[in-house]
Amino acid sequence: MKIAILAGDGIGPEIVAQAVRILEALKSDGLKFELEPGLLGGCAVDATGEPFPEATRRLVADADAVILGAVGGPQYDMLPRQLRPEQGLLGMRKMLCLFANLRPAVLYPELANASTLKPEIVAGLDILIVRELTGDIYFGEPRGIERRDGQRVGFNTMIYSEAEIGRIAHVAFRVARKRNRRVCSVDKMNVLECTQLWRDVVVETSKEYPDVELSHMLVDNAAMQLVRNPRQFDVIVTGNMFGDILSDEASMLTVGLTGSIGMLPSASLDGRNKGLYEPIHGSAPDIAGKDLANPLATILSAAMMLRYTFDQEAVAARIENAVKNVLAQGYRTEDIYEPGMKRVGTAEISDAVLANMCS
Repeated sequence: MKIAILAGDGIGPEIVAQAVRILEALKSDGLKFELEPGLLGGCAVDATGEPFPEATRRLVADADAVILGAVGGPQYDMLPRQLRPEQGLLGMRKMLCLFANLRPAVLYPELANASTLKPEIVAGLDILIVRELTGDIYFGEPRGIERRDGQRVGFNTMIYSEAEIGRIAHVAFRVARKRNRRVCSVDKMNVLECTQLWRDVVVETSKEYPDVELSHMLVDNAAMQLVRNPRQFDVIVTGNMFGDILSDEASMLTVGLTGSIGMLPSASLDGRNKGLYEPIHGSAPDIAGKDLANPLATILSAAMMLRYTFDQEAVAARIENAVKNVLAQGYRTEDIYEPGMKRVGTAEISDAVLANMCS
């Protein structure tokens, strides 16, 4: 299992170091990892003059999976756009053809009171949103702003090919087989021909997965149902724009009043199990080096890697259960701290995860 380790900027090195500790501990179980570090983002700009240097391109191309911390920082904001740290991340996603974004929304019972919804609505929440990442209105052509009849007009094109829809549908059905075998496809087929095709192709693809239940929902209703009855969902599959909005909405069901996204992992896959695994939060340079960062999203991203790239379901569940136990024992980093809990730092909460994995 060859894994590229890209710590990135800000708190990235701190949180990635804790995920690496978890992976190193698993070597005692006979799992063999080859971990190779590389530069991406601002640290790469500082060292090489570009955010996605050639050495990193070769590294990630040869790896089975990539673990990334975070990129960016205010010191890079005045650079030309092509040299900004975020361009390194975008370039890697494009080079590796990472078209499927997986974002889980899991509410741990110990954090249920932090949700803005009533605990009885969100208790036991466990949703996975599968978002198509490289198509839709974000990338469609033509696009632009031009003058028509004496006034400015802005336009974008929502477009999906049959092949693009089919490949993301396959990802959704395959991951559903690792969960509760239910997929809800979200579209707007009542007014958008593009999403009528989406629904047609998803239905056609579903015939290859008779063991997975398929349902459909219009996006406006899906947005309402996520706050009305979120536990009805298992896997949601949808396009780039709808997925962008719904995944952020689903995230807020779990981070709630704390506003923390330090618990939220993600994966971006190429359809052949190669993936990029990263927390959804940014580089948080204001707390870098202070032992305040929450590493749990990065640790949970490593668990996703074991599940989706390396098909190590039992090991992934072991990490996730250890995180659950740590929360049940009252450990909290600053971002999720509540009175009466045990306030700890980056390293100490990772120590607790390791202890629970070994118990």
